[in-house]
Amino acid sequence: MSETHATTPVFPPGRYGRRRDGRKRRWLPILLVVLFAAAILGLTLKFYDKFGQTDYTPQIIGWSEPTDTEMVIQFRVWVPEGGTATCMLRARDYDGFEVGRQAVLVPAPDGGGSVEVSEKVATKARASVGDVMGCRAAG
Repeated sequence: MSETHATTPVFPPGRYGRRRDGRKRRWLPILLVVLFAAAILGLTLKFYDKFGQTDYTPQIIGWSEPTDTEMVIQFRVWVPEGGTATCMLRARDYDGFEVGRQAVLVPAPDGGGSVEVSEKVATKARASVGDVMGCRAAG
């Protein structure tokens, strides 16, 4: 039985490129992860500011019996004092497809608070459901 000793292999010079001295470049992946996280955080804050929680909180009350050309949607929205809300209403058919959409301007009552609104939404087919898609500050 012969003994084998583990030795470092010797490669011909120039054949396999230069050998690294053991230091690894760990800063590059860390820098890329930090830049990616900062970009995601920036996008998150931008979209939250644009589409996030608002002071204008809508609540659907109901809708009237629709016709082939319109549906009356009744909803309540909380509007802060001195503000005006723009609410997007939508009518959908039995399959869930949108058949009508309309923006509604809702002024705040004196002192702010809740406002009940009934608004007609023109439809291109018979609707079955009315939605308040959301409300935000007018303008």
